[in-house]
Amino acid sequence: VPIGICESEYELLNQNRLQFWENKLGKNFFLFVGSQRYYKGLNIALEAIKKTTIKLVLAGNMGSNKKLMKYATDQKISNVKFLGEVSHEDKCALLKLCFGFVFPSNLRSEAFGIALLEAALMGKPLISCEIGTGTSFINKHDETGLVVNPGDPKSLKEAMFKLLDKPLMANRMGKNAKVRLKKFFNADKQAKAYFDIYSE
Repeated sequence: VPIGICESEYELLNQNRLQFWENKLGKNFFLFVGSQRYYKGLNIALEAIKKTTIKLVLAGNMGSNKKLMKYATDQKISNVKFLGEVSHEDKCALLKLCFGFVFPSNLRSEAFGIALLEAALMGKPLISCEIGTGTSFINKHDETGLVVNPGDPKSLKEAMFKLLDKPLMANRMGKNAKVRLKKFFNADKQAKAYFDIYSE
């Protein structure tokens, strides 16, 4: 039974927070939302944008050791923003504003990826890695976004540039992602599916 999300929880966007983040970040950025864990591949994402014009925003708990921030500073990667933990309202605003969503998890410990669903609900093109788990059930290559080789900064960089260079394609993929979300990842359908299983 696929995990579903409740769409109504994301519909009431706070216009003040939208304006705040647009003033701070603009719109032409890729977003990651989540916590820093060993399988998230965030170091790969930083390596991918190094010495490029790609803007990356990382929202969520980046860990107390601040290794990612230190790496970005040491490598002079100035085109990344670390926002730390954000509220649900801010997360929705960031998802609405971003150009696309990056999910660089490169190990099978990433079993699904609910953040991908949240980005799909906002109609954003997705970039994820082929790790043989649920991430590639959410994100279908060349339909809802792009699926790249895990742990490969070059592949990730090329995917981001491809979406930026082809905004019409990126927009189409984002729309497809939202359609797929509504078809397979609806919270009501999830609840009914579990109810039917227990009824049997």
